[in-house]
Amino acid sequence: MERLQKVIANSGYTSRRKAEELIINNHVKVNDEIINTLGYKVNKDDLISIDGNIIEKNLKKEYYVINKPREVLCSVSDDKNRKCITNYIKTDTRLYPVGRLDYDTIGLVILTNDGDFANILMHPKNKILKTYVAKINGILKEEDFAQMRKGILIDNRKLIIDHVKVKKIDKNKNTSLVEVTIHEGRNHIIKKLFASLHYDVLKLTRIKLGNISLGTLQSGEYRPLTKNEINEFLIKK
Repeated sequence: MERLQKVIANSGYTSRRKAEELIINNHVKVNDEIINTLGYKVNKDDLISIDGNIIEKNLKKEYYVINKPREVLCSVSDDKNRKCITNYIKTDTRLYPVGRLDYDTIGLVILTNDGDFANILMHPKNKILKTYVAKINGILKEEDFAQMRKGILIDNRKLIIDHVKVKKIDKNKNTSLVEVTIHEGRNHIIKKLFASLHYDVLKLTRIKLGNISLGTLQSGEYRPLTKNEINEFLIKK
């Protein structure tokens, strides 16, 4: 017996969080009966449907990393007809992005139909490291580094910076490329970090997530994850 939301997520229909929303809002049926209780458990013979669509169980798991272009949504659909990240992957499998990058942020995004794998990457207890390169309007001062070493209060919560280094300085344009590694996943957190230090982020790229690097992937390009990349996360389960 497994929890209903876990079975839905593992089917590749959607993430576990979204599955919970669907259950609560009466979109899910088990053996033609509406189920809206998150603790409900099902077995392998139960027939599960969402808005009339029968859930296929035991689908082949797929895992990809993509270099998200600018002005692309980390979503499976959009009511404003904007480009979505899932449109770039050539597969018949229903994938969804793990976490999000802002509309104007570029770089590394994971897509999968494995709900357990997605949950491992997103769960705060696992402290998965995320590395970004930010182009900012200015040159960091020693006092900025001192503040970051101590941790910075953002939205009444301290942000711990695991690593920071300046990659490049352009004194003529008064800009810097700064690499920042954190283990949190709050919305707009890198932009808020630099805003707290009185800098604007002109461009933001995520280059690494845990053991997975963007590498040589160009904008819009993707590749399957290797077995080693997948297994390193699964041992955190």
